[in-house]
Amino acid sequence: EYRYLGNSGLKISEIAYGNWLTHGSQVEADAATACVRAALDHGISTFDTADVYANTKAESVLGEALKGERRESLEILTKVYWPTGPGGHNDSGLSAKHIRESIDGSLRRLQTDYVDLYQAHRFDTETPLEETMQAFADVVRQGKALYIGVSEWTAEQIREGHRLASELGIHLIHRHFIGSLRYIHIHILLRELQVTLCLRVILPFVRHDRALRGQAEKKIQPPFAHATLGS
Repeated sequence: EYRYLGNSGLKISEIAYGNWLTHGSQVEADAATACVRAALDHGISTFDTADVYANTKAESVLGEALKGERRESLEILTKVYWPTGPGGHNDSGLSAKHIRESIDGSLRRLQTDYVDLYQAHRFDTETPLEETMQAFADVVRQGKALYIGVSEWTAEQIREGHRLASELGIHLIHRHFIGSLRYIHIHILLRELQVTLCLRVILPFVRHDRALRGQAEKKIQPPFAHATLGS
């Protein structure tokens, strides 16, 4: 099944394939590729990762596993913020420098020209929000991402980010709590304030909700059974 990502025109699979704590660390590349193939065979087209997962290795594994697939039939999501590489003084955060270098690195590892959703993995208290949102707008205008998202921002941070995004003419996707995507590795709890705010500004969401895990696992266990991996 497919749904729209919030109020955008992008359709995503109801269940997304995430590779946190698996690709590049706990699961060998062959097994990871087998799982990705099984996901594709059962209609999953949305794949979520982040540059920090396994210190960039998860993106590389996913890129290899998706090689040769029709790009137009996939939705690839990744994130930026946490330290990557050797951990230099500019290897983390949401500065213009780190965002620019991180998106280029993610695209190389994922072996794609663009990602469908590029997300701020956390809020950067040390970088002016105007700088961060301008850098994200540049990423969109350069054709390296279609949509911009945020993760675990406060209500006020979301409100201000949404205002700046509107001024810059980019589409902000809020990734937290309630939304259009049923996710598998989920650990965020509902917070009434953020939900109320996001409904007020009509922000689209990517769903992170542990309550749906059991339902999702019932759907994904059969496709991955042959890989001898649990849910």
